[in-house]
Amino acid sequence: MVKVLKGEKTLLFARRHADAATKEMQLVPYQTGLTFDPSRDSDSTATKSGSVNTTSSVETDLEVNFLNNTSEVADVLLQALFDGTQMDMEIVRTDRQNDKGEYEAWYMQGSVSEDSNDNDADDSSTRDVSFAVDGTPKHGWTTFTPDQQADVDYLFKGLAAVTDEDKDGGGTAWTDADNGKDADSGK
Repeated sequence: MVKVLKGEKTLLFARRHADAATKEMQLVPYQTGLTFDPSRDSDSTATKSGSVNTTSSVETDLEVNFLNNTSEVADVLLQALFDGTQMDMEIVRTDRQNDKGEYEAWYMQGSVSEDSNDNDADDSSTRDVSFAVDGTPKHGWTTFTPDQQADVDYLFKGLAAVTDEDKDGGGTAWTDADNGKDADSGK
């Protein structure tokens, strides 16, 4: 069965390339749009025996739109533009998995080429960040770390403080086995 992929399920993660050994990629929070546009120019030369085509290397445009926020990765993206910092970017499709439970992903390296933000009086501040992608993006499969999964999904938390010792705040997430349970009825 052919499945339609949803734009809302396609997410961008990023980090400084220099931090690859010490930091996991971070979800860019509050994304409103993501454009992934690989292309290859071609040219045709007419010959007496017919056209001969030549193609150039792949060029990739990557752009993310999001509500401006105070996350570390949002600050890193803006600073990377001024510093010329090499970045790692990964697009993850959370609605496409292989038989190992890994998500489809595109990994890229490059730099921030533009960071535009709009600050209208009657709306949230928005950002539009474009990347200059080096080389050809690499296609593969990935998994989330627990912190990345928590950023992607709301996870149930109890009323107590969420600490290193009690990451669920004293709560227990609902499972399908809980359907129809009631302590008073003994079921």
